[in-house]
Amino acid sequence: SVRRVYETDAWVQVVGDIVIATGLVYLSGGADSPLTFLYSLAVIGAAVVLDWRGALWVAAASAVGFCGLVLALWLADGAPGSPLPPSRMLFVLGSNLLALGLIAVLAGYLARQLSATGGALSAREADLRRLGRLQQQILSSMPSGLVTCDARGRVTYVNPAGCAILQVDAADSVGMELEALLPGASSLPPRSPRNELVVGAGNGRRILGLSVTPLEGEEGALLMVFQDLTRLRRVEEDLKRADRLASLGALSAQLAHELRNPLAAMRGSAQLLAQDARDAMAQKLTNILLRESDRLARLVEDFLRFARPPEPARRPVALEALLQETVDMLRADPLARDVRVEVATPEPLTAAVDPDQLRQVLINLVRNGFQAAGPRGEVKVALTRAEHEARIRVWDSGGSITEEMMGHMFEPFFTTRDGGTGLGLSTAHSIVRAHGGSIQVRSSREEGTEFVVGLPL
Repeated sequence: SVRRVYETDAWVQVVGDIVIATGLVYLSGGADSPLTFLYSLAVIGAAVVLDWRGALWVAAASAVGFCGLVLALWLADGAPGSPLPPSRMLFVLGSNLLALGLIAVLAGYLARQLSATGGALSAREADLRRLGRLQQQILSSMPSGLVTCDARGRVTYVNPAGCAILQVDAADSVGMELEALLPGASSLPPRSPRNELVVGAGNGRRILGLSVTPLEGEEGALLMVFQDLTRLRRVEEDLKRADRLASLGALSAQLAHELRNPLAAMRGSAQLLAQDARDAMAQKLTNILLRESDRLARLVEDFLRFARPPEPARRPVALEALLQETVDMLRADPLARDVRVEVATPEPLTAAVDPDQLRQVLINLVRNGFQAAGPRGEVKVALTRAEHEARIRVWDSGGSITEEMMGHMFEPFFTTRDGGTGLGLSTAHSIVRAHGGSIQVRSSREEGTEFVVGLPL
């Protein structure tokens, strides 16, 4: 195994160190050699590359080598009157053997401590790496956006959720000015628990709920955590709009009920006057009464349809055929003159809807598109499939809906058209909601206006 090969190489190395040390001691004077410390280096090296047991074995081998060398030289000289007296030789041997033993014990102890410290350090490094991976996983998987910046107001980190919400790339955002990434964030006070910021414009507009916290360790550094509240605010607006529609619907129903009977009596009286009219002026005036009575009757019917829309008579309907038939019918509308109309139904979709009510929704949206696009404009009607719903998209090239108008689009009696009742989009909204669907609008001068009707499949 690898460990066995490593131990073999280590033993070859330390044995070679002993042999080299013995040779150098022999060449430099034997017992009086100044290079006897090389044995100590061999012992220390053994403690490092092996363990404390290896250090003791190398110390013993060094002692044997040194003693053998000194005794061999002494015996070679061994006549009385040798330059190395026996007492001197015994002192040299004893002192070197003691030094080797002490060095072996000390080096072995230090090697054990080093090994234990190295193991603890490796464990801490492993824990630190696991902690770093866990932290990265938490930051990557958290649904909220997270941005940090330094004291100079430069972005130092953006997590994946933050990049998705702000529609930026992580590599490009690091180093940016905080104001360029989150306009208005630098003016918020530290430790502010909740603020709202609006970033982007047009279809990329986002409403963010943001909190700011100072970062420890660097004065002026900030941590910002934010969530995308755009959909939540849209839902809140839809709920408020639904409450207003319910209140106005009840009022409209009551008003329409109170108007129908007097209006019918007035029209009947006008008809009787028309029958008895003798001159042209009386006939003209009674005709005006009849025409205006009919107009008011239609307006009352519109009020009633908005206030109490009938329950949808659902049945499976091929949506692509319904769209094509409705658009073909509207091509003859005077508003469609000089307007280029396109229909895209890439795949057949069938949904349980009331075809008459859905056709009414389409007529309102497409005719509004004709009027907004104007001559030489474009209107596109498309049918697409999304997750668990069919989406009908009506786009026009006008882009004439402002940000202020956007919040009132589906309110009753709100209109931007001369002579309009302001009930078309309100009725369409009520019909779509009765089908369990949704209707959204986005508009800009550059990209045009698009209504998106979602119907559950």
